[in-house]
Amino acid sequence: MEQGSPHATRVTIERLGHRGDGIAAGPVYVPGALPGEVVEGAVQSGVIAAPRIVTPSTDRVAAPCRHAKACGGCQLQHASDDFVAGWKVDVIRRALSAQGLETELRPIATSPSQSRRRAAFSARRTKKGALAGFHRKASDVVVAVPDCILVTPALAAALPLVEALAVLGASRKGELSVLVTDCASGLDVAVSGGKPLDTALRADLAALAQDHGLSRLTWDDETLAFKPAFQSFDGIDVVPPPGAFLQATEAGEQTLRAGVNAALESCTHLVDLFAGCGTFALPLAKRARVHAVEGEAAMVRALDQGWRQAQGLRHVTHEARDLFRNPLLPDELKRFDGVVIDPPRAGAEAQIAEIASARVPKIAHVSCNPVTFARDCATLVAAGYRLDWVMPVDQFRWSTHVEVVSALSLQD
Repeated sequence: MEQGSPHATRVTIERLGHRGDGIAAGPVYVPGALPGEVVEGAVQSGVIAAPRIVTPSTDRVAAPCRHAKACGGCQLQHASDDFVAGWKVDVIRRALSAQGLETELRPIATSPSQSRRRAAFSARRTKKGALAGFHRKASDVVVAVPDCILVTPALAAALPLVEALAVLGASRKGELSVLVTDCASGLDVAVSGGKPLDTALRADLAALAQDHGLSRLTWDDETLAFKPAFQSFDGIDVVPPPGAFLQATEAGEQTLRAGVNAALESCTHLVDLFAGCGTFALPLAKRARVHAVEGEAAMVRALDQGWRQAQGLRHVTHEARDLFRNPLLPDELKRFDGVVIDPPRAGAEAQIAEIASARVPKIAHVSCNPVTFARDCATLVAAGYRLDWVMPVDQFRWSTHVEVVSALSLQD
């Protein structure tokens, strides 16, 4: 660490942290900096909040989105695609290494720009109308993002709709949260944080939904306008409940599904744990019997309806069950020759232990958190499984998040 210009400190960035900030010795955190760069600026509480890049990295690029400096939606637009891909693969490699695991790391699959099919917009009423977009970096200030290159064109074009919702139903002091999902039948919109519904507001919102051709509009827990808000899982139509979990991009979903299929290629009787609305369970039923387990009853009902209306699927059974508090036990698991597990970020420590005890032959493990993924894989490896391969999947382009799909097999 050196003194640069008066009142400024000069540092060399050694690595990126898990939030995408550059980290120098000290540690000193420098948002927007890359490894190898020399930067300077005032250090306050261990952070250079407004750095000047003295020596830029060869991996530094001009941000492709004009909103990148203000918007907090992306953390890594200043880095080349190759750098971001390599960094994300290294995040997974380090997580595995910390658990003593080594395996084949397949090439990363990165979703294209303008492919994110769901976005949580924020909106506030203003004196002249409303402002909708994403939050400014490290702030609750809303920044308009009319040319966002992350989301699908249909979502980018939804900002006037979000503003109109705020004009109708946001309080002057509160912030409206508007979750917009792109689906085949139009936009699926779920709003929270707005005014309580009354007769006039219901009528206004229903008219707005009709004018904008929405497939569904949900205000807190009440659905005001509805036509089937379909999502297609490998050609199988499902209507998820409002706000239900959905893979972020179609490309990412297809990559994860292909990985799950490859991991369970020889299996004929499968259990899908944390099954959601059937992202994996329903396509797998084209060739195998499947039992789907999910904690949210509304998602299970959507999965069941999708199965009943589809053609050519094998038998799919299901249950609503909290797999954290009540995991499937070995005597329930032993009838299956393959498991799909796609838990939330916390992982599935209790359920993984029961799978290990049951010794199910094949496992397809999907995860959005490399740290808990590696922890759970280590439990399985200690119980006699081999981690055959891991494939990084980047559905959250220009962010610090990365997902994986992997194959594990029981060793004799």
